[in-house]
Amino acid sequence: MSWKPLWTGLLAAALLAPQSRTVSDAEAARVGRSAILIDTHNDVTSRTLQGFDIGRRASTGHTDVPRLREGGVGAVFFAAYVEAACAREHRSAHRALEMIDTVRHDIVARYPGQFMLATTADEIEAAHRQGKIAALIGIEGGHAIEDSLRLLRGYYLLGARYMTLTHVNTNAWADSSGDMDQPGVAHHNGLTDFGRQVVREMNRLGMIVDISHVADKTFWDALAASRAPIFASHSSCRALCNVPRNMTDEMIVALAKKGGVIQINFNCEFVSQKSADAKRAGKPAMPRATLDDVVAHIDHVVRIAGVDAVGIGSDFDGVECTPVGLADVSEFPHLTRALLAKGYSAEDIRKIYGGNTLRLMRAVEKIAAAERE
Repeated sequence: MSWKPLWTGLLAAALLAPQSRTVSDAEAARVGRSAILIDTHNDVTSRTLQGFDIGRRASTGHTDVPRLREGGVGAVFFAAYVEAACAREHRSAHRALEMIDTVRHDIVARYPGQFMLATTADEIEAAHRQGKIAALIGIEGGHAIEDSLRLLRGYYLLGARYMTLTHVNTNAWADSSGDMDQPGVAHHNGLTDFGRQVVREMNRLGMIVDISHVADKTFWDALAASRAPIFASHSSCRALCNVPRNMTDEMIVALAKKGGVIQINFNCEFVSQKSADAKRAGKPAMPRATLDDVVAHIDHVVRIAGVDAVGIGSDFDGVECTPVGLADVSEFPHLTRALLAKGYSAEDIRKIYGGNTLRLMRAVEKIAAAERE
């Protein structure tokens, strides 16, 4: 009998067992500074597009420069969110271009002393060395390409480095988790042949395939079609909060085996079953999730798939309810403290906060470079 599986299990159990050690402010700050905290999904772009000044502290919303600095955020994938209505009104590309422009113009160009546009893992690290926040672009909603690989290539040239294959709406080539139970919606049983072409072209370009929002069969089809690791830019664990937007254990493990990462979403109804149940029942006062709920989702991924499989995709400014203790981007130090108190090492936290995402980006970039040779 081999003792290795037993020993590995004991180590995991020790790490994930409830801890109560005291973490000083100095220790939490030191560990936070040692990491490049990459948030893979932030929707403040929906506000900047309407004139919101991200450079000034705001009393509403979740994101602005002062609070990003207080939270120690090193890089943000700003969402080029293309709402479902745009597909119905035949203006998806128009919306996508406006959203890309608000990142480039209203965030980076307006505050060049604070932000640096980044398109690679190396550029994220270069921004960090300069004391700037790396600003990246992720397209949310595959209908943005209007069924055209030419538009996909154009978005890449403008800086987009991931695309969420669907939003809440099934498009012409991929099923969404958001309308699987809606009558009258034509579904494809996952990805169509053209959907697989989209995935392969994203691999060739060096654009991360994002499976947040997709139907389960779409996930499996995308995982099989992609030559590069894929990720969920803002999803959580269905085992802890049973909603279609979250990933099953089987999906998380399969994602991890291919080098992928699940970026934990902070939305109350995705990390707390009580919040999800209240939302489903239409209760006017939804109970808020807590910092402990978020930590529980991180713990769960670490237990079933390892510490290399988890990251952060907050969905700040894209959700109405955020957890107590993680109300906005300024409160990431609370998460650092909670993870240290749980027994996570500084190296673990560096992986969760950004190391895993940088590794995935480099894998995607390497595969794209090999195809260009």
